[in-house]
Amino acid sequence: MSNSPTPARKPQDPHMILSGDCDGDRFRLRRQDRGMLPTKLSTTSPKSVYSLSIQPNSFPKLTVVMSMALSIVASRCVIVRGFSPVPSRRSAFGVQIAKRKHEDLAKVLFSTKTNATETTAPSTNPTDTSRVASYPFAEVEPKWQKYWMEHKTFRTPERTMDDVENNKPKKYVLDMFPYPSGAGLHVGHPEGYTASDVMARYWRMKGYDVLHPIGWDSFGLPAEQFAIQTGTQPAETTTRNIANFKRQLQMLGFSYDWEREIATTDIEYVKWTQWIFLQLFHKGLAAQSEVSVNWCPALGTVLANEEIINGLSERGGHPVERVPLRQWVLKITEYADRLLDGLEGLDWPTGTLTAQKQWIGRSLGSRIEFEVMSPSNNIVTSEEGEEEEPKTITVFTTRPDTLLGVTYVTLAPEHPLVSEVTTEGQREVVQAYVEETQRRSDLDRTAAKEKTGVFTGGYAIHPLDSSIHVPIWVADYVLGSYGTGAVMAVPAHDVRDFEFAKNFDLPIKWVVAPEDAAASNEAEEAAFTDEGVLINSGPFDGLTTEEAKTAITQKLEELGKGGAEITYKLRDWVFSRQRYWGEPIPIYFPVDFPEGMDPATQDPRLEDCDFVIRYDQPIPVKEEDLPLPLPVMEDFQPGNDPAGCLARAKDWRYFFQDQEWFARETNTMPQWAGSCWYYFRFTDSKNEQQAFSLEADATWMPVDLYVGGAEHAVLHLLYARFWHQVLHDSGYTIHPEPFQKLVHQGMILGSDGEKMSKSRGNVVNPDDIVREQGADALRLYEMFMGPLEAVKPWQTNQVSGVVRFMHKVYNVVSSSAANRKTEMDNETLRIMHKTMKKVTEDIENMSFNTAISTLMVYNNHLQSLKEIPIEAAEKLALMVSPFAPHLGEECWSLLGHDRSLAYEPWVQHDEELCVDETVTMGIQVNGKARGEVTVSVDADQDTVFAAAKEVERVQRFIEGKDIIKVIYVPGRILNIIAK
Repeated sequence: MSNSPTPARKPQDPHMILSGDCDGDRFRLRRQDRGMLPTKLSTTSPKSVYSLSIQPNSFPKLTVVMSMALSIVASRCVIVRGFSPVPSRRSAFGVQIAKRKHEDLAKVLFSTKTNATETTAPSTNPTDTSRVASYPFAEVEPKWQKYWMEHKTFRTPERTMDDVENNKPKKYVLDMFPYPSGAGLHVGHPEGYTASDVMARYWRMKGYDVLHPIGWDSFGLPAEQFAIQTGTQPAETTTRNIANFKRQLQMLGFSYDWEREIATTDIEYVKWTQWIFLQLFHKGLAAQSEVSVNWCPALGTVLANEEIINGLSERGGHPVERVPLRQWVLKITEYADRLLDGLEGLDWPTGTLTAQKQWIGRSLGSRIEFEVMSPSNNIVTSEEGEEEEPKTITVFTTRPDTLLGVTYVTLAPEHPLVSEVTTEGQREVVQAYVEETQRRSDLDRTAAKEKTGVFTGGYAIHPLDSSIHVPIWVADYVLGSYGTGAVMAVPAHDVRDFEFAKNFDLPIKWVVAPEDAAASNEAEEAAFTDEGVLINSGPFDGLTTEEAKTAITQKLEELGKGGAEITYKLRDWVFSRQRYWGEPIPIYFPVDFPEGMDPATQDPRLEDCDFVIRYDQPIPVKEEDLPLPLPVMEDFQPGNDPAGCLARAKDWRYFFQDQEWFARETNTMPQWAGSCWYYFRFTDSKNEQQAFSLEADATWMPVDLYVGGAEHAVLHLLYARFWHQVLHDSGYTIHPEPFQKLVHQGMILGSDGEKMSKSRGNVVNPDDIVREQGADALRLYEMFMGPLEAVKPWQTNQVSGVVRFMHKVYNVVSSSAANRKTEMDNETLRIMHKTMKKVTEDIENMSFNTAISTLMVYNNHLQSLKEIPIEAAEKLALMVSPFAPHLGEECWSLLGHDRSLAYEPWVQHDEELCVDETVTMGIQVNGKARGEVTVSVDADQDTVFAAAKEVERVQRFIEGKDIIKVIYVPGRILNIIAK
């Protein structure tokens, strides 16, 4: 071997700052800006494997170091290159480096990086680094996108009931379809779309019928606000935004079936959304109710709690107030148990399952009634002096065992009894408090650290002891929309009640103690919330928590003051929006005129017309009259009228029919509506007679893989499941649940570690990445950044690592195509089959980053060969294609194939070829590592021991000593005990 040092790199590339040389068993590294690096090189006999470590403080800014993986075949090792961020939490960066010849070792470690902008003819010798061709992505990607579009490569196959009966496999792969904003995509958006596309392409090659559609969630408040700000119609801005999003998605090479594209704003789609609403209405699940809501006059709409921050709207920062409004409500609570039970058996993230269960919030407890006292005595009387039925405050609790620890009762400010229980002396302060609370959202109230409230002056009678008069307070931490809007406060055993009692100096009575310390806890400085035994509870003293729950609940039932009950945290779904850009609700109402007036002579569209809209008599639009479209309005800005801006479209709102006047509903549906059922429409998107057919449901549903952000872990998924279960009960689907497997991609942050947003200036446009480095580079990088579900910061400068990988793949395949070698050596054959097995397993597990790493290792091995077998290159092209489809197609074409590889059979490994023939084992002497040996995988103890005695370092430690014992763990270690 040569003793001459390997030339150092020239400083033309800022990343290539390593140089080094090999001299016998010595290996030296130096950095051009620092000189020699502290390294440690160790080797064992036979001298074929070297271990190199570098201290991390030597390369704090080095992002491309050297080999990161090692492939061992038989008794020989091969050099493997890769790229990895420098680890910052390890004592040293270590890598095993294999050598065949030191010349090759140095050449591979210190070869010059290829510039992505250069174009050089590929060398037919892959080890010749002097002529490395760049992958011409700017030409290749448009070419294959055009091919896919012209050949309709990803058109969904038609499935029939015969396919179902014959168990022909299918995969329905669905993304949570995007809202087409005016800003377009940023690089965080394609992560989930790329993941689902990898799976769709993989499953096609595995022989599945694949449905992989895309559409647009295009109704909603943001589109309307943008239209108002720009002075354009929402329909126009939405159409432009969709066109831009579509361009970007097609630019990234996603294998969507564009023939099934839908938008929730399409009038045919609106028709069937309205049809589903009518099914809910006919089943009594859609009804009107007066609901206390978050009304924003400036936005002219009702806002969800999550859309309010510190009493102001999240969008625009406008004041929000709580007011009662007539609203359409969907009775999702009637499906609470079904929604809870349906989660069993779903392949969903544990956190999402937990979030759904908590949102539904099924609780088993007791209903307890506190009778209200009049301000002056125990008897409630009417204004005429007659005795009235006593008012009662109903509470629900999961801890009835603490009932005798109640020291006050708290009402929500919006509770209907607040006014009645308030004394005249307290009325002014209570009223002011209630008005102040109305300006805050439920979310603000529950999140507030400081507990506020006021005493009403009223009292309630304790249900188990009439001599106890419990003061009644009003406090904002109690919500009228949750439970009964009232709580029995037990400050000794509830953290929230304890803080409130401490704040207002209210009494605290301890009634539960730990089982091993059944004594008074009056000196405690915190609430005791665990289970225990009862104290200070009269006849119930000494009972355990569970025993007391049963006993006290039975006592309440005997007294007629309560009983066992199941409640849910889930509230009915307020479905109305007072905005323009949403689906019109297909309901109208009769219009009444003063008695004696002939409707034919009246016109409610006129200002001076006297009439009443009978909201108590809703009439559904006939199904044959659907869709009910939005009117075109020049002024669709919100106003102060809670009826919404559609109330101003009088020619649309009022109509004369059968000698009667009617008024349409002017509320519109929320943005959630269209996304509740779009997965059904994709199965039968061109059906003009039905939302979807029973055959489409039977052949494609349920969704096999649903990919989207964790921010939709509750509401969207819960609402969609509710609609689905209603349609299931109505016989429109045979499947009880819509989404079998759910995956949440992690958020991609800006390079500053913050969420990407215009205000932070950290948004990266995918158009820039595609223009400079290609769509496949973006796809590969996003899948290579880390585990799919992890949160990851974007680093544009690291995209170059996958770009180099793409160039190398292109060169390997080009070289193979030129040489057309058919024979394959045993080492390459085994590496190929191991790679096929690992990549397949990783894709099945959606571990895309490790699959790409494995492909890098495989490609590096092929690159080290003098001639690359054509079969090895073909397998590489097939395996790369789900991640980098343009590159995969181009490589497949270079290898002589005249059609797309989209439906080529996926690679198949031979398990026998994936088993190593040899294994490298550690040798210990008296428990300390002294060397390694490479032996056959089925070598027995005697064989390994014999090989160990040939290792020079082992010899030194056993020479002249007696071998007391040999401990052998097959395939792992041999420990020699010597004295």
